[in-house]
Amino acid sequence: MVPVLLVIGGLVALIAGAELVVRYGSLLARRLGIPPMIIGLTVVSIGTSAPELAVGIDAMKVNAGSLAVGNIAGTNIVNLLLILGLSAALRPIDFERRTLVLDLPGMAIVAVLVYVFSLDGALQTWEGVPLVIAAVAYTVALGWWTRRENAGRSDGLAADLAVEARISAPTEHARARVLWFALLLVVGIAIIVIGADWLVRGSEELARLFGVSDAFIGLTVVAIGTSAPELVTALVSTVRGDRDIAVGNLIGSSVYNLTLILGVPVLVANGSGPIDTDLLHIDLPIMVAVCLLCVPLFLTGKRLSRAEGVWMVAGYVAYFSYLLLART
Repeated sequence: MVPVLLVIGGLVALIAGAELVVRYGSLLARRLGIPPMIIGLTVVSIGTSAPELAVGIDAMKVNAGSLAVGNIAGTNIVNLLLILGLSAALRPIDFERRTLVLDLPGMAIVAVLVYVFSLDGALQTWEGVPLVIAAVAYTVALGWWTRRENAGRSDGLAADLAVEARISAPTEHARARVLWFALLLVVGIAIIVIGADWLVRGSEELARLFGVSDAFIGLTVVAIGTSAPELVTALVSTVRGDRDIAVGNLIGSSVYNLTLILGVPVLVANGSGPIDTDLLHIDLPIMVAVCLLCVPLFLTGKRLSRAEGVWMVAGYVAYFSYLLLART
């Protein structure tokens, strides 16, 4: 029971901590006069990816590299096949030009890069450097693209920030709220760190208890659990008819998972340690194939139809069934 409780408690803590980081990090940034675009590119992106990052660092520090890499591979497969597929099955998705020109090619390139780095059976410390550089380059390109798109609305944005700055004058009450937001942000980060430790320890104990690999736990329990915030957000926004940001963030987070969220733990832990053979020869190639398949799939009519969404969900069900039948 203890490993199960650790896994459940860890997942709940990761989701709750990420919610605190995103919500109060955004409020704090706005109180400090930071533009919404910058908030989205930094606080929100990092906040929603914090669970995967924390799990990766903790796993690699205890030489459970297969758990960390399996989490990244599994999370991307869940994001692209299950969550995006479910969204399209509910309502067809029309993609923005930025997604087609920047996000999709970027995702495909870094997926192949990660697989090439993994071919020797482990991720070396130096291989984390180009992954982090790729994350920085993607963020810069994303910021440039967003700024260009919002150029026509820059005056309105400046006016809104000026009004907000006047409303948020440095009164005693305003300062107290800033301190409160900062405190909740720190609390959220602390909860994520604790949740990651519980999840990694519980996952390793479950793997030993049931005689399955760390990679299997990372591909299933951890991957689905850390993707829970994205799943709920995408489905709720789809039902409400306001999902552009959620869908875009879903694809963009797949890029960050393969670069920043994988690269930083590799640097911090001085390498990933040995990667499970099945993960190397089956799951990572499947993840790369899914990323590559998305490029022509999304370019066809610049939309994802209901039928295509259903096929994507069916693909994930088939993959998950394989994991349960062949790897347990």
